[in-house]
Amino acid sequence: MTSSDLYPVSRLAAVREATAKAGLDALLLTPGPDLRYVSGYEAKPLERLTCLVVPAAGEAYMMVPRLELPAAQASPASRLGLEFVAWDETDDPYAIAAARLGRVAKVGLADRMWAMSSLRFRQVLPEAEQVLAGSVLRELRMRKSPAETAALREAGEAIDSVHRRVPELLRAGRTEREVGRDIAEAILAAGHETVDFVIVASGANAASPHHDVSDRVIQAGEPVVVDIGGQLHNGYCSDSTRTYSVGEPPADFAAYYEVLRRAQDAACAAVRPGVSCESIDAVARDIIAEAGYGEYFIHRTGHGIGIETHEEPYIVAGNGEPMEPGFAFSVEPGIYLPGRHGARIEDIVVCGENTGERLNNTPRELVVI
Repeated sequence: MTSSDLYPVSRLAAVREATAKAGLDALLLTPGPDLRYVSGYEAKPLERLTCLVVPAAGEAYMMVPRLELPAAQASPASRLGLEFVAWDETDDPYAIAAARLGRVAKVGLADRMWAMSSLRFRQVLPEAEQVLAGSVLRELRMRKSPAETAALREAGEAIDSVHRRVPELLRAGRTEREVGRDIAEAILAAGHETVDFVIVASGANAASPHHDVSDRVIQAGEPVVVDIGGQLHNGYCSDSTRTYSVGEPPADFAAYYEVLRRAQDAACAAVRPGVSCESIDAVARDIIAEAGYGEYFIHRTGHGIGIETHEEPYIVAGNGEPMEPGFAFSVEPGIYLPGRHGARIEDIVVCGENTGERLNNTPRELVVI
């Protein structure tokens, strides 16, 4: 895969068309995932304005601080035929952008735009209604291209290689923080450019889905939830959770772990075009509830993934959107018993033409170390 595969020149035209169809006059995309998705440029988030302006009618251009111009020109954005509008330290880039736009009634702001920039755009475009650019970009970003799917598959293989190393790192007497530090190093060694998160949750900490790491010493006979992910050099993300046990686990834990494994398998097997996102959630949730653990499954079944670890579509009750080929998301049911222990199993799944494909392939059975 090359940057031209992941960030094709045709994407800008598709974004312009979607902007016009949504009734917006322009998108204003500052550093973050929206800008990278459209242009391929991973701009630094600075107090100095970098902004891709995509008018619904007219040519797009990139506002950049002059000292960032070489980086912008060296990025994949240079292939788009954009005009790079370099501004100097004594210029007001917001006023320059507003003057070039002219009178506009409605603009879309990057979902992750800093409030500082949003408020400045409101000042220079006082008559313009501001909405989220995600309202335009979500339809494009949810449907992964074959190149994007290949990038996510590469990310899945990379994080799988880290999970294969976990049994040699996880042992009684070590702290969660010590294990987490080793895992972070392994994530980078596996080809990731950044480590986005490392959760090592042992014992009662495993009952907290978003526990991080702590100085708690891991004990023999304890379950440990390990949820890890990062971003590859191409911008696409990994995310996978496996649950381990340091020695033989408690009997009640082993019992509900098997319930969880069945629920996760069934939800992954249910993925196909046309089924709703909420129905995938219901498959996992119903199995867990029927076994008596419904109150301990306290989060949605999954989230989309791409150039962000969490993006649309969300696999949750109330989301009746039908699956389409190219949707990529996690399937990660969990059971959490407060004050005792917990478990989660997570794979990234891509909806294909007929069924789903798991992008993570390490064992889902409980790994006893």
